Amino acid sequence: MLLAAPLSQAIVKKEFVNPVLKTPVAGTRVDVVADRITFEGKSKVATATGTVRITYGPYILIATKVVYDQDDGSFKANGSVELREPNGNILQAETADLHNKFKEGFARHLRALLTNDVTITAEYARRQEGGITIYEHASYTACKDCSTDGGAPLWEITTTKTVHDEKAKNLYHTNPTLRIGGVPVGWLPYASMPDPTVKRRSGFLLPSFGSGGAYGFGVTTPYFQELGPSADLTFRPMWTTKQGPVADVEFRQRLNSGSYNVRGYGVYQLSGTDYPSDSRWRGAVTTEGGFRLNDTWDWGWDGTLVSDKTFLDKYDFDDRDLATSKVYLTGMDDRSYFSAQALHFRTLSLEQDQGTMPMALPYINSEYTLDQAVLGGELSFDVSAYSLSRDDPYFFSTINHGTDQTRAVTNVNWQRQMTTGAGQVITPFAKLRSDLYITNNVPNGVGGFQDEEVIGRVLPSAGIDVRWPFIASSDYGQSILTPVFQAIAATNETDEDQIGNEDAISLNFDNSSLFLHDRFTGQDRYEGGSRANIGLLYSFLADNGGFVRMSLGESFHIAGENSFDLGSGLGGSKSDLVGAIVFQPWDNLGLSYQARVEEDLSSINVQEAFANFTLDRFSGSLGYVYLNSEPSAGRDETIEQIESDASFRFTEAWSLFGGFKYNLADETFLSKSIGIAFDCDCMSAKLTYSETNTDYVDDEKDRALKLSVELRTIGRTGFSAGL
Repeated sequence: MLLAAPLSQAIVKKEFVNPVLKTPVAGTRVDVVADRITFEGKSKVATATGTVRITYGPYILIATKVVYDQDDGSFKANGSVELREPNGNILQAETADLHNKFKEGFARHLRALLTNDVTITAEYARRQEGGITIYEHASYTACKDCSTDGGAPLWEITTTKTVHDEKAKNLYHTNPTLRIGGVPVGWLPYASMPDPTVKRRSGFLLPSFGSGGAYGFGVTTPYFQELGPSADLTFRPMWTTKQGPVADVEFRQRLNSGSYNVRGYGVYQLSGTDYPSDSRWRGAVTTEGGFRLNDTWDWGWDGTLVSDKTFLDKYDFDDRDLATSKVYLTGMDDRSYFSAQALHFRTLSLEQDQGTMPMALPYINSEYTLDQAVLGGELSFDVSAYSLSRDDPYFFSTINHGTDQTRAVTNVNWQRQMTTGAGQVITPFAKLRSDLYITNNVPNGVGGFQDEEVIGRVLPSAGIDVRWPFIASSDYGQSILTPVFQAIAATNETDEDQIGNEDAISLNFDNSSLFLHDRFTGQDRYEGGSRANIGLLYSFLADNGGFVRMSLGESFHIAGENSFDLGSGLGGSKSDLVGAIVFQPWDNLGLSYQARVEEDLSSINVQEAFANFTLDRFSGSLGYVYLNSEPSAGRDETIEQIESDASFRFTEAWSLFGGFKYNLADETFLSKSIGIAFDCDCMSAKLTYSETNTDYVDDEKDRALKLSVELRTIGRTGFSAGL
C-alpha cells in the first residue's frame, strides 16, 4: 500500500498569521517606557536604558538599551532584544538595527517565534525593503517541546542561506539539510517551499513508496494543482517496476451548499494474468458528494465503478469486499424523518457471484410523530418501501432471495407512559402494520422457484410494559433495582415462505433486544404470536464515578405461531436466558460479560467477555467470543475466538503496540500485528508488521510491513510492502 501524503495537508485552512509588515503612518509618535532616558538636542538622538519598552505604531520593541535617531527614524537595540510584530510573531536577537520605519533592518543571532509554533533561527538576518528577509546559517523547525539529549530540536532543516520573500510567500533554501535527532538524513543543493502562511498552493507533495505483488516496487509523486479558491486537482502517479505508470487523479470542489470529489485510477497492465480476459486496461472511478438544500434537507451520492473485482485491492488503493454505490435524499425536522436512496451493490470478492447482488431503486424510510396527544399518548407513523432486483435468485440455509421484490410496510404506532403514585411506570402500546409485497422467482426450498406473487397482510399487535424502579442511597452510592414485565399479543406471521428475506437475516437475541416489541432486525420478517417478557435490571452508581449495570431476563411464547427458528434462542415456548453485566469501578478499568444460555443452564449458546484497562503506561483490552452455530441466520459453524490488543508507552514519546485475533475452534491466528510508534508535538512515526489469515485450509496469509512518518508543517510520507 502506498501511504501518500494526505491531500488535506495541501489545502487545509491553518491558523497562521501573515507576516505582513505594517509601516506606521506618518506622524506616529514613539512611546517610550524605560528606567532612564537621555536626549541630545543637537544630534536628535535619544538613548533609553534599563528595562526599555518602545511602542511605535503596531510594533513593540523590548531591550535593555535602545538608541533612537529622530532624523532617520532608526532604532538600534541590544541586550535581550525582542520585537513583537503586529501579526503576533516574536523576533528575539542579541542586537538589532531597524531603519526606514521598520522596512529595513538586520539582527544578529536571531530567533523568530511564529504564531504556528514554528521557530526560525539564524546567525545573521537582514531585512530589505520590499519584504525580503535574508537568513544566514539558518534552521527551521516545528519542534516546540521535543528535543534531543543535547537540546537540539528533534528535527530541523538547516541551510547556509534562506531567503524569505514575504510578498511571494516563499522560502528559498540554499543547501537545505534535513536533520532528525541531529543526524543528517537528506540533502538538496537548492529547494523552495511556501512559507507557513500559505493555506493552498500548487506544487509537489512529499513522495511515498510501496511494493505489491501485482506492480512490484512503486513510487508515488503527488502534485497538487490549485484551480481557484474552491477547487483543486491532485495527480498521484505511481511509477512501478512491473506495470509502468499507474494513474491516480482526484478533482475536488467546494460549493456554497456542500462539496464533492471525483477520483479516477487506471493502468495498462504490462504483465501478469490478473486482469479481465478481454482487455489489459484496468481502472476504477470513485466519487462522493454531499449538499445541504436547507436546514431540513440534504442530498448526495457515493459511487464506485471498477473494471474488475481485484484492481483496487491488487494495486493497494482499496481493500473492500463490497462496493456500495448510492444516491440519497434525507430530511429531518423536529418530529419527522425521511430518507430516500438508490442503491447498487458490487461485489469485489472472487468468491461471490455478481448476479446475486441486488440493486434497490428506491429504498425509502419515513417517520412522523404527531405533536398533539391522541388518547393521552403519542401517535406516530412510519413507512418503509423498496423495490430491488438481481440477475440470479439464490438461497442459503433458510434465507431465500428472488430476482425481484417490491415492498411497502406502513406502521401506525401508539403508546402512553403513565406513572402511578407507587412509582410504577406503565406504558401501554399498540401497532397496526400493513404490508404489500410483489415478489418474483423466490426459491421455494425444494429446488424450484415461485412465480410472481402479490401478497398483502394486516398485522396488528398490542401490549403493555410495566417497570417498577426501587431506589436506595448509601454512603457509597445509589442503587436502582427495576423489575420489568412486558406482555404483547400479535397476529401470526403469514406468507413468510413466499417473501424473500432481504433485511432481517441476522438475529442476535440478547439482553439489549429482550424488551423490543419486534426482535427481528428488519421488516421482511415479523414477530407474531402472544408472548411475555420478564426481566430484572440493576444499576449501582458509585460516588467516585464508577458503576455496575446488570440485567437478566427471559421471554415466554404463550400462544400463536412462533416466528423464530430453533437455535435462535427464541424458537421454543421458553426462550434462552439472557443476561449481562458491566462493571467499571474506575475510569481505567472496564469489565463486561453477556451470555445467552439454555433455560435449564445445561449449555451456553452465546457468551462474550471483554476487559479494557490502563495501568500507568500500559493499556490494553482482551475479549472472548463464543457463538453457537445458527443455520437459520447463515452461521453453519460454531465461532470461538480470542482477541486482544495492547500498548506500552516506555517513554513520553515512544510506545510499543500489538494485537491478535485467534480462532480457538481451528487453532489458527486470524490476524496478528506488532509495531512501534513515536509521537510528539512536531513529529509522528509508526512502523507496523501485520499478518491476516485469508484461507483457513491452506493457512495462506497476507503479510504487510508499513512505515509512515509525518513532520508537522512539512507533510507525511511512508512505505508499505506486502511480504
